[in-house]
Amino acid sequence: MSAQGVEAAADTVNVVSPETYIGYERADNFLSPSGMIVNKPRVYAKAGSLDINQWTLSGNWTVEKESASLNAANGGITFRFHARDLHLVLGPGADSKLVRFRVLIDGKAPGAAHGVDIDAEGNGTIVGQRLYQLVRQDEPIGDQTFQIEFLDPGAQAFAFTFG
Repeated sequence: MSAQGVEAAADTVNVVSPETYIGYERADNFLSPSGMIVNKPRVYAKAGSLDINQWTLSGNWTVEKESASLNAANGGITFRFHARDLHLVLGPGADSKLVRFRVLIDGKAPGAAHGVDIDAEGNGTIVGQRLYQLVRQDEPIGDQTFQIEFLDPGAQAFAFTFG
């Protein structure tokens, strides 16, 4: 039986994007017109153009040591990446309510490139704190822009991993 989903072997030949942490303690390559404010609610405007491995927040977030928490609906994260698979460690807020989200790749629904935790239209739900496989694409692999928009408040984002 071959491994499926997040347990499938990484495509190391095509992984250019490194594990990336969202919390301020280890956040690298964060881009925002106004910088990162820590431990306080802040409305972030999405950065315009991202280079490979840069990421940005949009909406009302509180960036903490190990994660960022969405304070209001319709906030998001955008990441310019290069890999076959994109995973994101997510969790619900302190109230444990489900959080709906939608993923886009280069501004479109992922279609056949969707991971096991979303459908072809990019829809998914945070049901607990864990690693979510959001992108699994076929070759050729190139630089792409990943966007996730959370439709409900309370999402917690911890780290991106790639395979």
